[in-house]
Amino acid sequence: MKNIGVISNIQKDKDLKITLTAVKYIEERGCHPFLNEFMAEKINRKELGLKIGEIYKTCDLIAVLGGDGTLLNVARQCAPYGKPILGINLGHLGFITDVEVNDIYTALDKCMSGNYTTEDRMMIEAAIVKNGVEVENYTALNDIGITKGSFSRMVHLKTFLDGEYIETYSADGIIISSPTGSTAYSLSAGGPICVPDIKLIIITPICPHTLYSRSIIASQNSTVKIAILDKNQDIILTVDGQQGYKLNLGDEVIIRQSPYHTTLIKTSGKNFFDVLGAKLKE
Repeated sequence: MKNIGVISNIQKDKDLKITLTAVKYIEERGCHPFLNEFMAEKINRKELGLKIGEIYKTCDLIAVLGGDGTLLNVARQCAPYGKPILGINLGHLGFITDVEVNDIYTALDKCMSGNYTTEDRMMIEAAIVKNGVEVENYTALNDIGITKGSFSRMVHLKTFLDGEYIETYSADGIIISSPTGSTAYSLSAGGPICVPDIKLIIITPICPHTLYSRSIIASQNSTVKIAILDKNQDIILTVDGQQGYKLNLGDEVIIRQSPYHTTLIKTSGKNFFDVLGAKLKE
C-alpha cells in the first residue's frame, strides 16, 4: 500500500476536478492520497491535508498536476527527501512532465503497482557570497541565471571555472545550466541541447558583446564562480526562473553540482527525442 502526495497547480486545475478525481482514484485502488492543507480544504477533504514538508516525508511518491514550472518548484522542495516525482501535464507539452492528462489513470495505476522506471536528474546549487560570507544558498533543477533588469545597461560578470579565469562577460547576463535545463533558458540563449541523464554543467552568456563568446561545457565536478563588477545596476539571480535574489557590486556567486538530485517517474514510454521533436515544432 502506498502513500501518494498529490500536488496541484490551482491555476491550471481551476475547479480542482482533476485533483479530486485523482484523489478518489488513488483511494479506490487501496492507496492513501495526501494533499497540502489548502488543497485538502478546497476539495472538502481536510483529513487528507498535511504540511508540505510532511507530504514529502510521509509519501512514497509525489504526483504533480500542472506543467514544467509546477514540477520545477516541487523538485526543489522535494530534493532533500529524495522521493520520486510523477509529472502530469495540464498545460502545453512539457519537457519534464511525463504524462498527458488523458493518461493520468494509466500512469497512476503503474505507479501504484510499481510498474514504472525512473530517471535521476542532476541538480545544481548556487551560493551567494557577500564580503567573504555565504548569505544564501539555492538549489535548481534547470538553471541559475544572472541577468540585468529590464532597463539596465549591459552587465559585466567576471567568470572563473575551477579557479581559472575564463572571461569578463559584457552581456545581458549568464546562464549556468544542468543537462535538464539545456532545453530551457539556455537553449533560447544559444546553448547546446544535452541528453538529460548525463552529468555536466553548461555556461552560456546571454547576448554577449563579443561574438566569440559561446557556451562552455564543464565537468559535473567543476565549480563556476561569477563576480559582479557593476555598481548601481539592477542585477538579479534567478533560480529555475522562479526565485530571485538581487545582486550588488562585489557579490560572488559560486555554482556547483548539488548533493541532491531529482528522481522522475517514467510511465509513458516517450523518450527524450520524441518530446524534443514535438516541442521544437511548436
